[in-house]
Amino acid sequence: MNGFVVSVLLLCAATGVSGFSVSSSNTNVQVKEDQEADLTCSYTADFGPNVRLEWKFKDDKGSQAYVYYGGKPTEPYASRVSIYGQANMRLSKVTRTDNGTYKCEVSGNQQFGEISVSLTVLVPPSVPMCKIPTSVTTGKAAILFCHDPVGSPAPTYQWYKDKTLLPADPTKNSNFRNATYRLDQAKGTLEFLRASLTDAGEYYCEATNSAGPAQSCRAVKMEVRDLNTGGIVAGVLVALLLLVLLIVAVWFAKKKGYLDNLTESFTNKPKPSSVYHTAASNDEADDGEFKQKSSFVV
Repeated sequence: MNGFVVSVLLLCAATGVSGFSVSSSNTNVQVKEDQEADLTCSYTADFGPNVRLEWKFKDDKGSQAYVYYGGKPTEPYASRVSIYGQANMRLSKVTRTDNGTYKCEVSGNQQFGEISVSLTVLVPPSVPMCKIPTSVTTGKAAILFCHDPVGSPAPTYQWYKDKTLLPADPTKNSNFRNATYRLDQAKGTLEFLRASLTDAGEYYCEATNSAGPAQSCRAVKMEVRDLNTGGIVAGVLVALLLLVLLIVAVWFAKKKGYLDNLTESFTNKPKPSSVYHTAASNDEADDGEFKQKSSFVV
């Protein structure tokens, strides 16, 4: 037996296999909001007595931060983080902002190891916010929106028309093969590329996750109407008729001489300044003749 153990150790040394390891008893933790979350982490004795332990956090948006560093919790977590056991970390009063991935990093004896633990804070869905148009024109695109900012994990969305569940892929359902919509259950959108009269109806959305009962928004009736081509044609005809009447009125006025008289009255009307200067010139002429006559008498 001793010879077998020595042989295994020699084989491990020859192949570069190391006994250094970091592990967790639960890498996918789910707890309800405002409760405690235990993130487990353990490591082998190969790291030696002077182990350096760090916990890091990465949220769903990619932002990273230290939770435990330098032998103590960082300032944002100081009041609700504690280390127990070998390297376990406990978070108290977790909220949705604690959702993400936590990484336990262990280093010592010139070795390094890590393990990732996912934390999901369970929050039931709230009544989703829905945006449903009340009127759509045939042949035009229409998008219905649904979103719940509260539920955790992020809810998935289902759409109902006249209280009937719409399948995610209508081509796989014989009752909806002629449907023209596209449904995104992750984003909560229901899109009609070219709305038709058959798309009219009452629509509402339902948000669902694993934390609690589903929630629905209020149903809204969406009408689909044909383009009013008759009204457009009538409007064009009325505009053309008014244009014809205007042309006829101008022609009639010109024929009767109304336009000529009107134009002449504007062009022949003397300007006040011209009358003034003309009168002044006549006075000067009269004064000149009078002076000549007086000279003749003398």
